[in-house]
Formats: sequence, structure tokens, C-alpha cells
Amino acid sequence: MAEAFFWLALLAYGESVVAYAANVRSPGRAGRLATWGVRLGWLAQTALLGVQAARADGFPWTTWAGSLNLFTWLVVVAYLVWGCTPRYRLLGLGVMPLVVALLLAAWAGGGTGSQAPSSSSTGFLVLHVAFVLAAFAGFTLSAALAGLYLWQERALKRRQAGILRLPAPSLATLEILVTRTIVVGLPCLTVGIVTGLIRLRREGAGVDALMVVTLVTWAVYAAFLLLRYEAGWRGRRAAYLALTGFALVLVVRLGLPLAHFS
Repeated sequence: MAEAFFWLALLAYGESVVAYAANVRSPGRAGRLATWGVRLGWLAQTALLGVQAARADGFPWTTWAGSLNLFTWLVVVAYLVWGCTPRYRLLGLGVMPLVVALLLAAWAGGGTGSQAPSSSSTGFLVLHVAFVLAAFAGFTLSAALAGLYLWQERALKRRQAGILRLPAPSLATLEILVTRTIVVGLPCLTVGIVTGLIRLRREGAGVDALMVVTLVTWAVYAAFLLLRYEAGWRGRRAAYLALTGFALVLVVRLGLPLAHFS
């Protein structure tokens, strides 16, 4: 059953990518179909996570692939906060292809099955994984918003005629939302890091490369907020810094040893 829910989610998310691309050429019906694709995919993936939770003896997302599955779901949750409205459908074209790629990676690593290992689950591990992934999901959304900001600003400067027919939030709104998602995400990451360090200390383990890059990621987003509110950073500089932080998020999620959670 878990496999069936996975394929339903992947099919629905894939449909949303195609429909969002079509919506750029002809806004309207394709955008509505894309939104429903995201909703149905989210429901299918929620069912998948429910099956995993019901069949696991403990927290079923402690492996790298399992946590990637949960992370993908959280990214969709964050996107759906705004993504159901017509003005933010362009955001879906940046978020949903990444969602499809991450879900496929989770499946390839065995993270979408119903027998995910969970023997190492502890309270601190659960908190660590949950808060870090929630923070990273928020940072993913902030990166998509920053990317949309840069694209829209460039199109406006070049006076591209097509930009006027695409419903999209204003640059000021995008700038505010980038900051707000980071304001929410940074405390979550802080809690995740603290609980992770407590767990490592209790188990007598050392800090690994993944934790080091996570700390660097925290520093980048903390610098973003400091520069935004104290130094008045706005516009392109702030957007590029948000994208820099997201590049580190990708390194943490995909580019470092896969055994960190196990």
C-alpha cells in the first residue's frame, strides 16, 4: 500500500509541474489543474507517511532517505500556505520540480517503503529531525520566493511585456515573505541543533561534518536577519544571501554522509 501511495503522489506532483509550465504560457485553467495536482499529491503522500507511522515501531523517518521523504512533504506543506492562490502559482514552478526530484531520491534510497528502520528513535532524535526538517522546508520556500523576486525584478527592468499578464505578488511582498519564512525557520533550526547536540553528548558521539555544515547554515540565515534589520539589506543582495543559505541546505540534505540519522 505504501508503494501505491508513493506513485500516486509522484504522479500528482508530476502533473502539477507540467500544468504550472503550461500556466506560464496561458494563465488560467492550467494553473488550477496544477494546484489540484499539488493538493492530491500532498494527500497521497500524507497517506504514505501515515502507513509508515502505523507500521513502524517508533519514529520511521530516522534514515537519510526516510527523512528526505518527510522533508519533501514539509516543503509541500510550506508551499501550500500560499501556493493555492493564483498570484503564487509561479512559485510552484520553482518548488514542485524540486519536490519531484527529492521524492524520487527518497524512493531510490528506500525511504518511501513501509518498513523504514526506527530502532534508534529517541525523544531527542525525533525533536532534532522534526525541527531541522521543518526549518529546512521553510528555507526552501524562502529560496523559491527569493528566486521569484530576482526573476520578476529582472523581467521588469527589461520591460518584458509578458510579465504583465502573469499574476504574481509584488516585489515588496516577495521581499517581506522571504524574511518572514526565515524568521520562522531560524528558531526551528536552533531547536533542532540544540537537541541534536544534546543527543550527541548523551551518546558520547562527536560532531560530524553534517552538523558543522548545519551550524554554518544557521550562521548564514542569522546573518541574513542581522543584515536585513540592522544594516538595511534589501532587494537583490538579500535575495542572493537567501539563495546562498539554501545551497547549504541542499548540501546538508544531499551531499554529506547518509548515515547521520541512523
